[in-house]
Amino acid sequence: MFFNEEFETLPRQALAALQLKRLQVVLERVYANVPFYKSSFDKAGVKPGDVKGLEDLQRFPFTTKQDMRDSYPYGLFATPMEEIVRIHASSGTTGKPTVVGYTSKDIDVWAELMARSFVSAGAHKGDIIHNAYGYGLFTGGLGAHYGAERLGASVIPMSGGNTKKQIMIMQDFGSTVLTCTPSYSLFMAEAAHEEGIDFRSLKLRVGIFGAEPWSEAMRAEIEDKLNLSAIDIYGLSEIMGPGVAIECIQGKKGLHIWEDHFIAEIIDPETGQRLEEGERGELVITTITKQGIPLIRYRTRDITSITTEPCICGRSHARIMRMSGRSDDMLIIRGVNVFPSQIESVLVGIEGVEPHYLLIVERKDNLDTLEIQVEVDERLFSDEIKVLQKLSRRIEKEIKDMLGITCTAKLVEPKSIQRSEGKAKRVFDNRKL
Repeated sequence: MFFNEEFETLPRQALAALQLKRLQVVLERVYANVPFYKSSFDKAGVKPGDVKGLEDLQRFPFTTKQDMRDSYPYGLFATPMEEIVRIHASSGTTGKPTVVGYTSKDIDVWAELMARSFVSAGAHKGDIIHNAYGYGLFTGGLGAHYGAERLGASVIPMSGGNTKKQIMIMQDFGSTVLTCTPSYSLFMAEAAHEEGIDFRSLKLRVGIFGAEPWSEAMRAEIEDKLNLSAIDIYGLSEIMGPGVAIECIQGKKGLHIWEDHFIAEIIDPETGQRLEEGERGELVITTITKQGIPLIRYRTRDITSITTEPCICGRSHARIMRMSGRSDDMLIIRGVNVFPSQIESVLVGIEGVEPHYLLIVERKDNLDTLEIQVEVDERLFSDEIKVLQKLSRRIEKEIKDMLGITCTAKLVEPKSIQRSEGKAKRVFDNRKL
């Protein structure tokens, strides 16, 4: 099932030809209209006319989040403000937010790609979509909302928070599709359990979860507790918002990135060199239809790989693999590179451990230390001290065996770790690096 079969199933050769044509146009446009890009291209000794094939894109310089902050608020806009109909800003926690503007055509494209994404996830016109992504400057809520309306489904604009009411609405309104962050979905399941409500009694069929990295183990946990099929969606405010890429319900083996609107590359985050298909590195995206704020070779900092192997769903667009974290979220502990999602995968596989944890990194006597605070099952917490000690040792051993790092596991009582209704903050790195 497709939303726009013609473009979703374009042969690879036709897709590449379309990408090249659109790339050439957008490069000319930003060079003429955005002083940052004119200066950046000139410094790199490249001109838009140098692009004769898609491989020529790698000659152009990267755009970074810092470039966007340095151009705050409207310095990277390629369109006069009278043509901008919507402004969003990132949820960044440091520095100034990254600001993005949309023309009416940008909003139209976004709605189309989100509608495609919903259909890929198994949603259809008859669905009731419970949208618990945050509305406001964050792109999640309105992105999903417009896509649901474009699909023709019924959308409930709940936004985040007020969890008990969320559960009541899902019950009473017969919601069939849930959209929110994966961590918030588990928080909902926990809250429902406390209220004596079984998610199996709801009509939910599909959950579309994004905005933070999550593991296959967490997917299994969500599917078990919420009784639905959990689908990974990817997007970022700088590029568009949600709907840049999504898993198809038939495969769940990578997220289709809509290549008629984006060009994806994988680079070595250290050297900036482009990597081959299948190699894991940092995802770089070029927008080729965006009018308000086109971005050339934007470094997402998200770590993944890409494949163009055919998918059983029939979509021809390349797939990016599940994100293993971000290059700037990566922890280096005594020389070992590790992502929070890798630790999560180990924790979720241990019986008696809840999927709520914090990673505390310190430096003591010039050595890095990692403390993992993790909630334990209600039944276990009241058990004998030796049982808890045994569980702590098991966690420490499995982390060491699987990831090669030494840690201290600290078991904490159920519900003592702060819950998030948006992106979960898992890591507190207190080292002075």
